[in-house]
Amino acid sequence: MPIKTFVSERRAANLLAQIRWRDGVYCPRCRGESVIRYGSYRVFQRYLCKDCDRTFNDQTGTVFEHSAIALRKWFLAVYTYIRFNTSLRQLDVEIDVSYKTIYRRVQRFLRALDAPRPHLEGPVEIDEFYVKAGLKGRERDGWSRSRGLSTRGRGTYTADKPPVFILADRGTGKQYVIPAKAANESTIRLLLADRKQESITVYTDGFRAYDPLNEDDAFDREYVVHGDGEYVDGDVHVNTCESHASLARRWLSPHRGVSKDRLTPYLRAFQLRREVFRKPGQQALKTILETAL
Repeated sequence: MPIKTFVSERRAANLLAQIRWRDGVYCPRCRGESVIRYGSYRVFQRYLCKDCDRTFNDQTGTVFEHSAIALRKWFLAVYTYIRFNTSLRQLDVEIDVSYKTIYRRVQRFLRALDAPRPHLEGPVEIDEFYVKAGLKGRERDGWSRSRGLSTRGRGTYTADKPPVFILADRGTGKQYVIPAKAANESTIRLLLADRKQESITVYTDGFRAYDPLNEDDAFDREYVVHGDGEYVDGDVHVNTCESHASLARRWLSPHRGVSKDRLTPYLRAFQLRREVFRKPGQQALKTILETAL
């Protein structure tokens, strides 16, 4: 773990500046590059934009601005949340910050994460799983909360059991986790639209929503039918997707019910966790911050 960054506010500020201005300093308001150093704000460098005559510092325009909490504490919070899936209640104890403050800042960090952009090389495995995600929390002037129906089988977003697709690109070795409103042909075609080649090999299971790919020259679909006890046929399987889905379920389980309105940010955090899984501490922290800055 990057312990030195978590115990020194100046080290944390220097790391923020290094990542924030990796492409050069610019004004976050007018995007102008005519910027000069203009004193300091606490441990952060302050700047003056000659184009709009506004001042700003290293925190301005980031998910960490307007906070009285030390930056090193927020770095520790986002690092342990992504790296170890630490609960917000536990972070409340670890960094001595109220739960509501941590919740608002972490949710702001999750909203800043970029959506996955699959650029498929192929062959590609695609599979889906379903999450029980209702309306967690009590809405104002509404009924008490619902955490998802206990129905079996496939579901939809409106039925509080939204589908989540897993794409495993064997060509690049990358996996993508993308929630959807429904598991139908149009959603599947949209997920497979961004590809390097016009024709791509797709491995699926026997779900009938994938059947239209058989009649499309852009796809060479091969599949296994789990209902017939068929799981692997040479290179044809979706085991990578199923393994990734089990990890995604484990990621969601400590949060004790996720609202379907916030399911996307939680899955983006899971995607980020998989990206930094084998990286050393300092490099992992830099990657985590780069995605939100």
